[in-house]
Amino acid sequence: MTAVIRAARGGLGGRRLQAVIIGLVALAATAASTLAVGMLVDAHSPFDHAFATQHGAHVTATVDTSVATPAQLAATTRLPGVSAAAGPFATVSAGRPAPLQIVGRLSPDGPVDDLTLDSGHWAENDKQIVLSRTASDEFGSTVTVGSQKLAVVGVADSVTNTAQAWVLPSEIARLGGSAGSGQAQMLYRFAGAGTSSAIAADIALVRAALPHGALLNAVSYLNVRQTEQSDIAPWVPFIIAFGVIALAISVFIVVNVVSGAVIAGTTRIGVLKSIGFTPPQVVASYVLLVAVPALLGCIAGAVCGNLLAIPLLRQNAHVYEVGVLGIPFWVDVTVPLAVLALTAAGAVPPALRAGRMSAVQAIATGRAPRSAHGYFAHRALARLTGVPRAVTLGLAAPFARPARTVVTVLAIVFGAAAVTFGAGLATSLDRAFADVSQASSLPVQVRAIPSAIPPPGHKISVGMSAAQQHTVTTALAAQPGTRRYLQETGDDLNLPGLVNPVSVTAYGGDPSWSGYALISGRWYSTSPKAAEVVVNTLFLTDTATSVGSTYTLVSGGHRTTVRIVGEVFRPGNDVEMYLSAATLATVDPGSAPQQYDVALRPGTDTQAYANALSAALGNSYYVSTDGGGDKNLIAIVTLIAMLTILIMIVAGLGVLNTVALQIRERAHDIGVFKAIGMTPRQTLAMIVCSIALVGLVAGIVAVPAGIYLHHQVLPTMAHAANSGIPQSLLSVYAPWGVVVLALAGLLIAVAGALGPATWAARTRTAFALRAE
Repeated sequence: MTAVIRAARGGLGGRRLQAVIIGLVALAATAASTLAVGMLVDAHSPFDHAFATQHGAHVTATVDTSVATPAQLAATTRLPGVSAAAGPFATVSAGRPAPLQIVGRLSPDGPVDDLTLDSGHWAENDKQIVLSRTASDEFGSTVTVGSQKLAVVGVADSVTNTAQAWVLPSEIARLGGSAGSGQAQMLYRFAGAGTSSAIAADIALVRAALPHGALLNAVSYLNVRQTEQSDIAPWVPFIIAFGVIALAISVFIVVNVVSGAVIAGTTRIGVLKSIGFTPPQVVASYVLLVAVPALLGCIAGAVCGNLLAIPLLRQNAHVYEVGVLGIPFWVDVTVPLAVLALTAAGAVPPALRAGRMSAVQAIATGRAPRSAHGYFAHRALARLTGVPRAVTLGLAAPFARPARTVVTVLAIVFGAAAVTFGAGLATSLDRAFADVSQASSLPVQVRAIPSAIPPPGHKISVGMSAAQQHTVTTALAAQPGTRRYLQETGDDLNLPGLVNPVSVTAYGGDPSWSGYALISGRWYSTSPKAAEVVVNTLFLTDTATSVGSTYTLVSGGHRTTVRIVGEVFRPGNDVEMYLSAATLATVDPGSAPQQYDVALRPGTDTQAYANALSAALGNSYYVSTDGGGDKNLIAIVTLIAMLTILIMIVAGLGVLNTVALQIRERAHDIGVFKAIGMTPRQTLAMIVCSIALVGLVAGIVAVPAGIYLHHQVLPTMAHAANSGIPQSLLSVYAPWGVVVLALAGLLIAVAGALGPATWAARTRTAFALRAE
């Protein structure tokens, strides 16, 4: 073993550049894989991490304090199975510019629902309020409740969204008047709460312990957990794709590095064999030559991966409201070991080739290419008299080492395919967020402010009176920036064959103005006689229907049969249906418009328009703007860009290694060329051209490969979000864009070759001749 270690150490000393490349490749691959796997793990369980850390509530209960006494509520905290409880916290439902569920708490700490303060501090007097993360996006520095103005002094996070705002208990009595009086919040943790049936049994136990009618509402943490995890699940497929690409490129590069080391050290292998090294010892020495720098690179890569993950995980924690995220320790251990194992495995085949050589064969062969390789290409290209000879020499060089060229092409193909895939994925996600959020089509919404809002878990549904509708439409018509608007009526209907209520939306106008993309079919007709609906993919899945099927809507004593004419792109866990106001009136005659969605004229500033409209309507209406999920999009696109750049770096290092090996093998030839008059610029052109053709070919091959990957991964992401995918999200590659992306391989090749090529161009002739 000592002899093997000495041989490997000697090999490393003679090939410092290759050792550095191996270390850098391992570093970049480990960093990319640690980042990808860490994000993947946190994509599966961020809610569970935050729930455990913040002692989240398994059940958030709203109780009527006029029915249940404090003693009766306290008794529920001692029920069998209750492991912890907090409350009662008095609540009110009030606030402007939007209604808030406000809870009175002395501090953010507690045995249940331990709130995390993102910024600021907890309320210290009755004139202060703390907002949740979601509410803080809609409010400024103050919140108006009745005649009081409360200063926003902090932003806090409740992992199960138990409230939208918190004040001191003494302030609750002054807020909301009768709107929220007589209600309080109880938070429970149970010993066994892992399933819906267990939660249902726990809620039934609490309900039975209280007087009849005291328990107004109970929300399970499983509902929030399912929503949070389904929001992150679509991103898992592309993270896996990037991780696999990074590992594949790393293996190709390692094979190339070790093959080059074997070729360059063929004479040395013969010497080792002649002094008694056995084939296994030769193999071990070359594997060790790779493993040592790879180990150092893997350790550094794990550190870099964690550093790169910090801003992304912080952003994702904010987006998904799940507290603090971090890469688990087991990922920091497993990923470097896996990359090291793959690196060593990639080194074994060329090392075995070295082990099988006889001493005489190795010493006699040297490191020159076989005589049959490359001569035909050199002769053919030499006939191109209109092309500089330095260029033709470079273009013919890859044919001298066909195996190495193939491996290099594959590494560049994976890198350029990652660029194509990443560019297409970012464009598709940008379009998807715009389609889902209506940020581009209907960026402004107008609602009447309700006098009270229902308890957590219930949908706000406030129909506008005829007078309110007239006020809104008059104000919209008076605004010069108004292009058009849609009257929107929302409802929840319990329909046959579905366990959960269906979210129903009726537009008072052309539904295509909504901006939602159709996966198949068409929008429903606005004719009062046409009983047509458009549904999302989850509706079709849950009801076993398809576009063209009929479906019977039943609500109370009302029934009507409709035809499904379109499938709309609305991913998520909610079953959704879109229909005309006339069709909705047949099953819910009492429904009334609740919102106006406004499209703006080109060039109109959205926020300025919203401010002007809000001033015109007064305090009885709430005007909001659709941000389009920018935080989610920024987090995901940042991750895509970071992984793409890391993979390009890894591919560039592979090119650098290939060019360095070429220069090492052709050092004497380069010296001869310089001696007969080749200038440094011609030397640089020759070496860059030796890899440019390879990069161009790889880029051309990579474009269809990247597009194919995009077309496979994107539907998988949509399926994870319970949706099909419209063609508009797949057709994102413009002809000019394809041409630009085809040059990605050339860019990677040239960028990787410039360093060693510049060194070779500057090398003195005498030094190059002695390098043999």
